[in-house]
Amino acid sequence: MWYSFIQSLNAKPCKMKLKPLLIIYTCFSLIACSQNDSEIENAPTENPTSTEAMYFPPSGSDIWETKSISSLGWHQDKVQDLLNYLQQKNSKSFMILQNGRIVMEHYFSGHTASTPWYWASAGKTLTSTVTGIAEQEGFININNKVSAYIGTGWTSAPLAKENLITCRNLLTMTSGLDDSLGDNVSPANLQYKADAGTRWAYHNVYVKLQDVVAAATGQTWTQYFNTKLRDKIGMTGSWIQSGDNSVYWSTTRSMARFGLMALNNGNWNGNQIVNPAYFQNAVNSSQNINLAYGYLWWLNGKSSYHLPQTQFQFNGKLIPSAPNDMFCALGKNDQKIYVVPSKKLVIIRMGDAADNVNLALSDFDDVLWQKINVLID
Repeated sequence: MWYSFIQSLNAKPCKMKLKPLLIIYTCFSLIACSQNDSEIENAPTENPTSTEAMYFPPSGSDIWETKSISSLGWHQDKVQDLLNYLQQKNSKSFMILQNGRIVMEHYFSGHTASTPWYWASAGKTLTSTVTGIAEQEGFININNKVSAYIGTGWTSAPLAKENLITCRNLLTMTSGLDDSLGDNVSPANLQYKADAGTRWAYHNVYVKLQDVVAAATGQTWTQYFNTKLRDKIGMTGSWIQSGDNSVYWSTTRSMARFGLMALNNGNWNGNQIVNPAYFQNAVNSSQNINLAYGYLWWLNGKSSYHLPQTQFQFNGKLIPSAPNDMFCALGKNDQKIYVVPSKKLVIIRMGDAADNVNLALSDFDDVLWQKINVLID
């Protein structure tokens, strides 16, 4: 009431020469005066982006709504420095979505919007998502042992040790299998190192989840993936075998579609693609060894983290310059999907290695985020 009283005085001051007490009495008596048109005009308005509906691009179309940098209050004068850095660091493409709309979309060195590129380990998050879909449809339970679906002998570990390995262990990189033997996942190359759940190690054995899903659903991995995820969110692309790895290739916009679904907690334009409770588990700490790892997603803002090919614990958050609530898909040679719920952002980077070849995190991440910050803050 006092706010209305003060506003009414500011908006429509009395012209009569009344004593202060009479002014107060008059204004309280004529309470409707505090609701005059001037007050309504002077009332603060909501930020349009706070109430703006999330946008989802239609399937099978090149239509994708855009949003200008100026409309967001970002710093247009910082764009070129960011683009120069991306070009210098061997980028093929870069995209920023805010609330689903494209704010920046740039291609470098002959790469185009229609050119496919590999996701590398950023594609692990596709496997995580489809595993969750198979669980919600009742085909699997991630707490069950892997051998319940693909039979025993899928490793060379003693049977008792192999049967300790659950689907959840594959999702969280805690299989206990030896990560020093390369990406081959034949039984001879999957050797016991520690009991499942007691050791975090970045290992290609996660790909066995694709075999689990195929066996449980009675479909090929590609059939199930395409039907339950790719086609539902309008992605294009395909899995291509590369040595010991099955790698997903797609356009930048298809990668952005997946990031947009992730931003919306597994939902695509009102269609819940993967159970939201499962997805929340996927993008939060999944075990107490590497706090910065969920279900094949990397997590920022945690007190410590581990990296591939080492058992060393690093203190501090994964990407110091990035928002604490960010989760991300990180692939070899700096394939990136950054998802920031607090800012409704999805950021994509595809390309060759920015500096040295790496499996996930690199120095590039932090410097890139420094440049993004000066653009958006």
